[in-house]
Amino acid sequence: MGAAGHDWPARIESVLDRALRLPESGSARLREAMRYSVLGGGKRLRPTLVYATGTALGAAPEALDDPAAAVELIHVYSLVHDDLPAMDDDDLRRGRPSCHRAFDEATAILAGDALQALAFELLAAPADPAEATRRLTMARLLAQGIGTAGMAGGQAIDLESVGRQLDLTALQTMHRLKTGALIETSVLMGAAAAGVLEGPTRDALREYGAAIGLAFQIQDDILDVTGTTASIGKVAGADAAHAKPTYTSLMGLDGARAAATAQLARARTAIAPLGAAGAELARIADFVVGRAS
Repeated sequence: MGAAGHDWPARIESVLDRALRLPESGSARLREAMRYSVLGGGKRLRPTLVYATGTALGAAPEALDDPAAAVELIHVYSLVHDDLPAMDDDDLRRGRPSCHRAFDEATAILAGDALQALAFELLAAPADPAEATRRLTMARLLAQGIGTAGMAGGQAIDLESVGRQLDLTALQTMHRLKTGALIETSVLMGAAAAGVLEGPTRDALREYGAAIGLAFQIQDDILDVTGTTASIGKVAGADAAHAKPTYTSLMGLDGARAAATAQLARARTAIAPLGAAGAELARIADFVVGRAS
């Protein structure tokens, strides 16, 4: 997903590895569970969005390392908790036993808690006054993106919706919060790191982030039907088995594919004013809709 000369997934892997070299105090088992969950692969879409957005707006990669790591740590914390028996009860994640299976439920809960704390610790790193304002903005964006009006709120709606019929508007609301909010937040954090805190460019990037966030979830719903456990790294068919409302159950496969394509067009239209600077963001949008895992 990186542009020519940039391998963002490799860069974020190195940044995350450094961030997870934690002090020896406390539990070695907890530290091991954190590293197991974070460094176990994955698409690294959210940190890639931070890097791609920030560099498109002129930020140096070094200024993007902390926010990129923060959004990935938050994403992994959400996966660790979502996999728990009290939530989605998934045994596989990224092709390996989920954290509570590899360790135990209590350790998985604590690992998620600690990953969330580490994310905000990275954003609160000492900075000069100009950068401090940007870091405060990024911390606020991240908190909003994962709270009751974001990821946690969407997961709550998801759990409440099992076995129920949702209309398309309600389903979009759930996915906009559960999955889309953190993807949109990743884009906005990249913009904030580059000093773009308001204005038409930020508005265009917000629209882009919202579009690919929705497209990502639609494609996830499609892959739950068409993919295999080996190809998607988690149990295929889990949504249907848990009687979860999805785009495919509501619209059928063809309808869901058309909806994903429409969101791709929306994303590309939003960043058209960026011109050549938005080329990598356009490629990421193509990847989100075209991915097979």
